[in-house]
Amino acid sequence: ATEGLSQKQVRKLIADNLDELLEAVAGEEVLPAELRDRAGVPALPEALDWLHRPTSISRAEQGRRRLAFEELFFLQLLHALAHYETSRSRAGIALERRDTLVRPFYESLPFALTDAQRRVLSEIGQDMAAPARMHRLLQGDVGAGKTVVALFAMLRAVENGYQAALMAPTEILAEQHVRTLRGLLGDLPVEVQLLTGRMGAAERREALGRIASGEAQIAVGTHALIQEGVSYRKLGLVVVDEQHRFGVRQRLALAEMGGAGARDGGDPDVLLMSATPIPRSLALTLYGDLDLSVLDERPPGRQPIRTGLRAESARPKVLEFIREQVAAGRQAYLVYPLVEESQVMDLKSATEEYERLRTEVFPELRLGLLHGQMPGEEKDAVMRTFAAGEIDVLVSTTVIEVGIDVANATVMVIEHAERFGLSQLHQLRGRVGRGAERSYCVLLTGAGAAERLRIFAGTEDGFAIAEADMRLRGQGDLFGERQSGLPAFRFADLERDAELLSIARGEARRLVERDPTLAAAPEFREALERRYGDRVRIFQTG
Repeated sequence: ATEGLSQKQVRKLIADNLDELLEAVAGEEVLPAELRDRAGVPALPEALDWLHRPTSISRAEQGRRRLAFEELFFLQLLHALAHYETSRSRAGIALERRDTLVRPFYESLPFALTDAQRRVLSEIGQDMAAPARMHRLLQGDVGAGKTVVALFAMLRAVENGYQAALMAPTEILAEQHVRTLRGLLGDLPVEVQLLTGRMGAAERREALGRIASGEAQIAVGTHALIQEGVSYRKLGLVVVDEQHRFGVRQRLALAEMGGAGARDGGDPDVLLMSATPIPRSLALTLYGDLDLSVLDERPPGRQPIRTGLRAESARPKVLEFIREQVAAGRQAYLVYPLVEESQVMDLKSATEEYERLRTEVFPELRLGLLHGQMPGEEKDAVMRTFAAGEIDVLVSTTVIEVGIDVANATVMVIEHAERFGLSQLHQLRGRVGRGAERSYCVLLTGAGAAERLRIFAGTEDGFAIAEADMRLRGQGDLFGERQSGLPAFRFADLERDAELLSIARGEARRLVERDPTLAAAPEFREALERRYGDRVRIFQTG
């Protein structure tokens, strides 16, 4: 309604024309009756009639569900085509479990695997044993044990005579992975080779030679793993850590560097990993082209992180607590939402506070500053210094969200916590609690967002936090952050329509298994073209 056009007039216009419009719509039905029956949704004209002229709330909801299912089905069909292209249409490598490395590694572990790790290893094992190419996303909460799972998969490739490559988003994280893998492998005869952009010419030549000859069975590095001049003797498995930090082309470039493996007729299996928990419904929507494994259980023995919500007035006490922890030999993070002072919002900035803390509050301590606008080499230098214990308090923005593992850091203080999403807060909290000492996370906040922050302080379950984040912020916000060009839903609701999403995914996967080119369903191809345009033509990139 608007000036000169009342709600009553709008209703009359619709009423006068609806029957004629519904007749016209009958010819636009794209979902066959058997598919609608399995999904439990009505035909398109009925759905629109029930939405415009509902006889009950239930009827209106049935109409909405039909339109929601159509949105979900065509998105899942797009994903299913991409999944077929990356997994089924290319020859993979059948990597059987031989137990020459996997069994001794399992027996050498000083801890028991969780039920979630066993379940995920079974899923990955079935994929690797199949001749089709694995294309799987491993989602795991902070500290859920993704690295151990990935190492089992890498050892399976190695014991079959292939190499494995692990790509990380930062040099610090790549170096941490090398230390972790070597520590876990112990005396097992497996060579782990680091390859990063910081290496000198001679060191790089040696690393490239060991990778090309196959002497290095596991290559770990940054995007240096896919640069010109890198070749693999026989690559059987690609693992990408923090996969959302890489573009599709970077992931593909590594996956296509199969060396002799590719010439033998098989592309390497691909395992993508993410430590950012998101609700299953959102994962299936954003990553529906991948098979999904979830580590939703933390290994026993990890100390809980004590999380406190404090008002700005408590800041002096919080800073004094940091001083006490440093005096006891620990380290701390102080995180701010901005790099430089904002004239629009009254928010403390990392650079301004760093100077004040260094000169006025902690003149006796060693402080470091880290933010995303610093050059890469400078950031790496600061992180290395902190990891070496030569910085007591690291003042930072969210650049530390992933990629820092410092067991001696026991305090995480987050300023203006109300400015962060819950999942981001969870990632930041995960930077502490990595050693044997009790760790603390303190949220300093002004007015507002108290309910969100209380939910966060009350649980360390990343998936529960992600569900709450989606419920409180709305799927549109979350979807918009990660959708990379996919249109937002008009009718589907990921929280309410989780069951409908599963049905849509199953139907789409079965259809593509039977008819990978949709030759028998040209109406589906046309509908995909209308909805997704160019994305239909580039889904082959995976």
